[in-house]
Amino acid sequence: MDRHDTMDPPRRDRALVTAAEWFGSGQRIPYDPESARILTEEEAVAIPGAFRVFERVHGVARDADTVWLTLLPGFPEGSYGWAQVDGMVGDDIGPRLYAEPVGQGDSDKPRHYPYSTVERANLVEALWRHHRVRRTVVVTFDYTSLALLEVLRRQLESRSPERPASADFGGPVITAVFMVNGGLFADAHTHPWRGTPLLRTPLGALGMQRAQRSSRVFGTAMTRARMYSRGHRPSPEELAEMWSAVTRRDGAAFLHNAAGFVGEHRRQAQRWDLASIARDLHGTVALYVGGSDEDPYEHRQIPATRERVHQAEVLTFPGGHLTTSEHPDLLAAAIRDIAVRHGVGTRSAVQ
Repeated sequence: MDRHDTMDPPRRDRALVTAAEWFGSGQRIPYDPESARILTEEEAVAIPGAFRVFERVHGVARDADTVWLTLLPGFPEGSYGWAQVDGMVGDDIGPRLYAEPVGQGDSDKPRHYPYSTVERANLVEALWRHHRVRRTVVVTFDYTSLALLEVLRRQLESRSPERPASADFGGPVITAVFMVNGGLFADAHTHPWRGTPLLRTPLGALGMQRAQRSSRVFGTAMTRARMYSRGHRPSPEELAEMWSAVTRRDGAAFLHNAAGFVGEHRRQAQRWDLASIARDLHGTVALYVGGSDEDPYEHRQIPATRERVHQAEVLTFPGGHLTTSEHPDLLAAAIRDIAVRHGVGTRSAVQ
């Protein structure tokens, strides 16, 4: 199934949400990656390996069975990538949870840390347990599609008759997923050399050291990495705010340390394969896939989805990879439509 976004988009005449405003609207909470638990402040004092991770929660659950909207961020901008989209989704859509992986945004930035899809999935599950989320619609952008695929695979494994009852996953019911400009099939990545492949090299690490100190260097790197469509020129203010978000707490090094997720996907090609997961889900999760017309990174994922996952609804957007930047209004309208369709804010999902 395919459709272009034809609903009336929210208005775009809004002031740019700054990085300071975005992070000021959330909080840093203690997290233990070893046990994959959100900690109390007292527990955090007693656990040397605990980190602080950023989260932002909009709205309040009416009761324990309220359907949440979970939004997972992209690479490299982290949760700040949702900042312009968030205000256009609408105050009435919630509760919604924005997660920030270790290494991004206002989360801690450990230098010697096993950054991976698995640890990002662990954090998402920990946040769901912390907030007692029982049902959720999940939206991913860019590389967190892999974290969601890992979570879905875990849920499928927990239902296997070979697993003992004590090994039950116990996570929330995921009623629908909307994966935008992300990796869904390991054989369909097309990342330009000046993107993640360069970031993985020593030259990329050196470049990120320079970008940490200079917004101009960062902006040049973003443009050369072909993050935007050919006709789009982000404003200096927008690039400066993205630089502020990415380099927060000395965070530019994360772009080098965590840029290996494409190779990780290829090593886990079968486990994180949308077609395989969709077959095993048997229609229990509504699948939506978004793609951008001029995205040089993941444009092949769209025809692959059409060919391999017929039950998925495909939405296409104009512009390049950073739909969150070029067309936040269209993306917000699509998210709102899916959230309403699947009962976000109500006690049970709308089927």
